[in-house]
Amino acid sequence: MDATDSVDSSSKDDLPLEQQLENLAQQLQEAHDKNSEMQDKLLDITAENSKFLQKLERLNHENQQLRQPPLFIATVQEVSKEGIIIRQHGNNQEAITVSLPELHDEIKSGSRVAVNSALSIIHILDEETDLRAQAMQIDDCPTVTYDDIGGLDDQIQQIREAVEIPLENPEIFKIVGVEPPAGVLLHGPPGTGKTLLAKAVANKTNASFIKLAGSELVHKFIGEGSRLVRDIFQLALANEPAIIFIDEVDAIASQRIESKTSGDAEVQRTMMQLLASLDGFDERGNIRLIAATNRFDMLDEAILRPGRFDRLIEIPFPNEEARERIFAIHTQNMNLADKIDFKLLSELTPGSSGADIKAICTEAGMTAIREERTEISADDFITAVNLLTTDKSKSDDSESVIYA
Repeated sequence: MDATDSVDSSSKDDLPLEQQLENLAQQLQEAHDKNSEMQDKLLDITAENSKFLQKLERLNHENQQLRQPPLFIATVQEVSKEGIIIRQHGNNQEAITVSLPELHDEIKSGSRVAVNSALSIIHILDEETDLRAQAMQIDDCPTVTYDDIGGLDDQIQQIREAVEIPLENPEIFKIVGVEPPAGVLLHGPPGTGKTLLAKAVANKTNASFIKLAGSELVHKFIGEGSRLVRDIFQLALANEPAIIFIDEVDAIASQRIESKTSGDAEVQRTMMQLLASLDGFDERGNIRLIAATNRFDMLDEAILRPGRFDRLIEIPFPNEEARERIFAIHTQNMNLADKIDFKLLSELTPGSSGADIKAICTEAGMTAIREERTEISADDFITAVNLLTTDKSKSDDSESVIYA
């Protein structure tokens, strides 16, 4: 010990006892605070370690699942004393197998099950519903009303009798003792309002509206189209009252021909499923079917017979009075500079469809925008008529040359 240390030690010893006790108390408090801080850090580290352990356990569980052999999907064909007969998806092979004891009472013919590599039933799967069928459902009711359709008063009356009344008041048919029409077929040239008419009916009845094109039912692999038809009808049943609208139905319902290609055979199988669904339509619930086509001459006779499409409604090109009404409908929300002579416009557009008239109104608005005006004049409509009718006549002439 050197002289300095001896001086410090002697100086501490020379402090009063109270001062020494105060210094010791302060050192004790500092040690206590440091101990608390270390305990907090220990708790944090323990909690973080627990999280890592949980993550490790989850990863080990996922790794174990990934290492397990895959399960295969099969359909139960028959349940008997000898065992359970299943058919595997993909290879269509049948086998007799067993199931877990707790699943045996729940398994029935038609159940979708998961089997292991030994073909033992491990799980019972939910009923299969094609996601494409669910995607076709329109949750919101269409906003189109009968007032948005011009010149189809007779057709509106026919479709209301065949679709709207059975959906809103099905009891009246039971009282009278007749069955409502199984389906309605709308046929006519493109752009004449077939889809609008179907949407207006769905709007009036507040029914679920399921819209699809016939081409969406045509698939490459055997059985896919038929299954999609079944799933669509099941989806409609789960959301009844419902309207199923099939546009371009000629894609799957054209006349059958002697063709040996697998594609034509699959289309015909899909049509057979549609026919079967139509025949059992009334027993399926409060569901109506509307179909539309531009090629009525191509449809197979089987789909046109009574009991399937009972109402065949032709949607023709609008006459002059109807065209005048359609011009008024499509311009009711447009900012017009002056009064437009719809009668003159209808006289200038013979043979135009409702879609053609809508295009004329849109082109008139584009003319005003092009000239940086906010109001649409009568001259804009005349310009649009001259432009679009000229383009249409050129297109007709080119088609006549090509197909002559």
